Amino acid sequence: MYTPAITGSGIFTPDQVITNAELVVAFNAYADLYNVEHADEIAAGTLAAKDHSSEEFIFKASGIEQRYVMDKTGILDPKVMHPLLRQRSDDEPGIMAEMALDAAQKALADAGKTAADVDAVICAASNLERAYPAVAIEIQDLLEINGFAFDMNVACSSATFGIQAAADMIRSGSIRSALVVNPEICSAHLEWRDRDCHFIFGDVATAVLIERAEDATGPYFEIKSTRCATQFSNNIRNNNGFLRRSRPDGVADRRDMQFMQNGRKVFKEVLPMVADHIAGHMADDGVEAADLKRLWLHQANKSMNDFIGRKVLGRAPEAGEQPNILQDYANTSSAGSIIAFSKYSSDLAEGDVGLICSFGAGYSVGSVLVERHG
Repeated sequence: MYTPAITGSGIFTPDQVITNAELVVAFNAYADLYNVEHADEIAAGTLAAKDHSSEEFIFKASGIEQRYVMDKTGILDPKVMHPLLRQRSDDEPGIMAEMALDAAQKALADAGKTAADVDAVICAASNLERAYPAVAIEIQDLLEINGFAFDMNVACSSATFGIQAAADMIRSGSIRSALVVNPEICSAHLEWRDRDCHFIFGDVATAVLIERAEDATGPYFEIKSTRCATQFSNNIRNNNGFLRRSRPDGVADRRDMQFMQNGRKVFKEVLPMVADHIAGHMADDGVEAADLKRLWLHQANKSMNDFIGRKVLGRAPEAGEQPNILQDYANTSSAGSIIAFSKYSSDLAEGDVGLICSFGAGYSVGSVLVERHG
């Protein structure tokens, strides 16, 4: 049995930013157009008017101040309200592979390694741009990596589930190293015309290199243990897929083909599940709350993270113990906890213990206990 370790991490951040102020202007313009177009039905009481959004509402509901996106022009056009991404030919790299390539190269550089040191690529994300060939294999090809690659999807928990899969393969000796990459174009499966969720998501790609600890050439985080759990729920759902054209509505513009969430039920049901999951994981590994130096949580909602932090630590987290990045990135699905880890881990000292945790649709929750060395 070998000891797996995270030896490098990387983040690709799009160069386009949408502030809450910009988002509100676009949404309210859309709402006004909608209300004018449907004035008769609204007056007759057969259709509800669209309410305006506001910066205050968005920040209070989420703690988000801005988000990075691959295209803001379409999102901010009241007559479009979705990203406009160029159709690429089959001979060009896919947009997700291109994003992941950047993050992967940064993770390799951070670890002091090259593609020749990698045996496997796992592309773990909440939505993939095609069914096949696997995006992971395209990333493998762009990096010129020998070995194998595969895609996996556990929604917002994809990164931690991918880390567990890689760590297990390294422990068993079947591989020496793996890149786990998380390209997330969440702007493409968000319904920007829905006031309750139009502010939630952003785009990003993250990557971590996982190797045998003995192969690390610099500071690293030993993966002490991993734990994953799932419990079926319809409260976060996206009904899009290849069977869409076979159904009576065909390719009609149906709301359930984008991100759907029953927010109140998610908050009520997911938080106890996550807190209990982390507590059980720590207890089984003999880790006390006082031993935990850092919590890198899924970046969905500030109130959710604050609740989990209090439950896990038994008190309100102190500054730096539970870093949040969603104010800048918004919810980036599987990538959120990895952004937090990548940006806020280098200051830990030898022997410090931390926990990466992601959770979301499924329901799903994955946690990774790590210890700093070097």
